[in-house]
Amino acid sequence: MKKFSFLKSAAAAAAVLLALVSCGNSQERLLPNVSGKAGEIVVVIGKEAWEGSAGNEIRSLLASDCPYLPQREPLYNLINIPATAFTNIFQLHRNILMVNIDKKVTEPGVIVSHDRWAQPQCVILVNAPDSDTACSLVKENSALILNAYEQAERDRVILNTKQYEAAVLRAGVNKAFGGSPYFPMGYSCKKEAQDFIWISYDTQYTIQGIFVYKYPATGDSGKDFSLDEIIGHRNAVLKANVPGMFDNTWMTTAEAITPEIEFLKYKGRQFAQTRGFWEVHNDYMGGPFVSHSFYSRDGKDIIVLEAFVYAPRYDKRNYLRQVESIIYSFEWEDEQEKR
Repeated sequence: MKKFSFLKSAAAAAAVLLALVSCGNSQERLLPNVSGKAGEIVVVIGKEAWEGSAGNEIRSLLASDCPYLPQREPLYNLINIPATAFTNIFQLHRNILMVNIDKKVTEPGVIVSHDRWAQPQCVILVNAPDSDTACSLVKENSALILNAYEQAERDRVILNTKQYEAAVLRAGVNKAFGGSPYFPMGYSCKKEAQDFIWISYDTQYTIQGIFVYKYPATGDSGKDFSLDEIIGHRNAVLKANVPGMFDNTWMTTAEAITPEIEFLKYKGRQFAQTRGFWEVHNDYMGGPFVSHSFYSRDGKDIIVLEAFVYAPRYDKRNYLRQVESIIYSFEWEDEQEKR
């Protein structure tokens, strides 16, 4: 393990280095559970650097607006502390970004590590000889940094979901589609129809819903995964299966803002990810959604996993992250853990 220092005080630096070295045997010791709220990152950096170019770059990356939400919310809430305040309390936080700016640094770089002081924890170190280099490193490694925190947040939800799973829901989706996400306790099946299942967690003021549905593929991947094709089928399926509260109302895709599509590969599964807004035709309900579209194993159908949120009284970032993480947990039936 590479050693690194980030404190001005030699004594404090030695103490932290000792803690880091001891983490090399992390599998042989029991780590405490992480602290902090979902969507938070502790940023360990000096005041001058935080208020300068390095801090601006960090905020631009991690506190920019979360995409496709109806109101402005940052991707992450950042908690800035100087290195001298990085005590045991902060070391247990779920997400930590440590910026070590020291002219003695001879190997500038970005290091991602996990479970250093707690679990499941994501710690990223930026090592730089000066603030300008730190700024450049954050910019050059923006995808690495952002993906590491996104994956860590997602993995925590999936781990908790599997630990407290409502297995009967997975069994039903497996039977209909040959694979399924994992669903936590509290979720229930709201509707099951031909090639369509609606699973939801509802409270008095919020809905976190998941649709799983399929429709025949054309065999032309360019057409099957075009935005027009995905949204056209989405609107048809939801009109048939997701009625609103009143006559002549149903869920559909909001047209005011064009959905966004990107093509991803996650744990060997390739899919088209679509983000946008849903609304109820002839009514005033609405919110964000994200969907994954991919071929069935025999290539005859397109399977869609969709996560959506309705939370008119609350910020929606964490609600959407939670339910989006669930659809990321999808596995084909023969890949799933036996429980």
